[in-house]
Amino acid sequence: MGSACVDLFAPSKMGTFDLSHRVVLAPMTRCRAVSELPSPAHVNYYSQRTTEGGLLITEGTLISNTAAGFPNTPGIYTDEQVEAWKKVVDAVHAKGGIVFCQLWHVGRASHQDFQPDGAAPISSTNQIISDKFKTVLPDGTWGGFSKPRALETAEVREVVEQYRQAAVNAIRAGFDGVEIHGAHGYLIDQFLKESINDRTDVYGGSTDNRCRFLLEILRAVIIELGIDRVGLRISPAIDHIDATDPDPLNLGLAIIERVNKLQTEFGSKLAYLHVTEPRFTAEGVKNGEDDDEESRLMRAWRKEYDGVFMASGGYTKELGMKAVVNGDADLISYGRLFISNPDLVHRFRVDAPLNPYHRETFYTFDPVVGYTDYPFLSDEDEKTARL
Repeated sequence: MGSACVDLFAPSKMGTFDLSHRVVLAPMTRCRAVSELPSPAHVNYYSQRTTEGGLLITEGTLISNTAAGFPNTPGIYTDEQVEAWKKVVDAVHAKGGIVFCQLWHVGRASHQDFQPDGAAPISSTNQIISDKFKTVLPDGTWGGFSKPRALETAEVREVVEQYRQAAVNAIRAGFDGVEIHGAHGYLIDQFLKESINDRTDVYGGSTDNRCRFLLEILRAVIIELGIDRVGLRISPAIDHIDATDPDPLNLGLAIIERVNKLQTEFGSKLAYLHVTEPRFTAEGVKNGEDDDEESRLMRAWRKEYDGVFMASGGYTKELGMKAVVNGDADLISYGRLFISNPDLVHRFRVDAPLNPYHRETFYTFDPVVGYTDYPFLSDEDEKTARL
């Protein structure tokens, strides 16, 4: 358990990395890349949110030309993309920050307009996402998802190779590590969740088989990068884009058991395990109060995981502080609050008011509005906050 002297602003050891505080920039899709390339706006955006010794996780970054499900999303599978990311990484490092690249494939959470030659999106299944969910299409309008195509067994192994190569490319770009996005109903989660995975091959059926794809990806990436440069994000209880499981508690425990065994095999630990709290649902974020069931799940997963545990999902400063002080998490990642407050860590430290975020500009394509134009705390506001 934690103690009162360990809070959001206490230093933390994350593998070989020394963090100066425990407030992490969560990975968030922002739709500002042009032709899948990070731009000068990305350099500014990530630099604004960098603190010395602070950890940033990039937006979901495409591992291949079949991985996209949102417009203007950056990739990490071509040399040109690697070169563009170098400028972002250099800006973060210049300010003393640590930055991981989130490796992403949306799987069936896509539309044929994003796919090469208008092909069907790939997935663990042929089941389409229900029409109660919508996505941003290439022209910026909202629409439904296309019917996916279940990967053949041999093709699954080809996608594992794409993750491995994307991880290698991320290190070439200068990233300190990578986060494998295994959450929120995207490709890896489509293999993990029983409600989605209806396969009859070695990647479907039993819990072992449904975890196989994730573990093959982790193993391939760890062999290339070293285990301490690899993080993993999971969301066993999240119901986004139909990603439900009849037993989320035990799904999470099963994943953690297998990750712990992998860590034992490699003689060290992942950089972190990043878990989205169930208060983040298809209907949005629940109220900021603790919920017994949500807390039970997170604490059960936290108890079983042998390593650095990062929590996300609607945390306020107060809830994040409570989680760290109580030992329920080592690190807390913040999304929307970091969008509207580039100096979020400083504002938390001095207990200053926060800028409100504007949801309508989360996924617009403007390189400034709703992206890099949120104000920093003024000297006058800081003096008021310190009174």
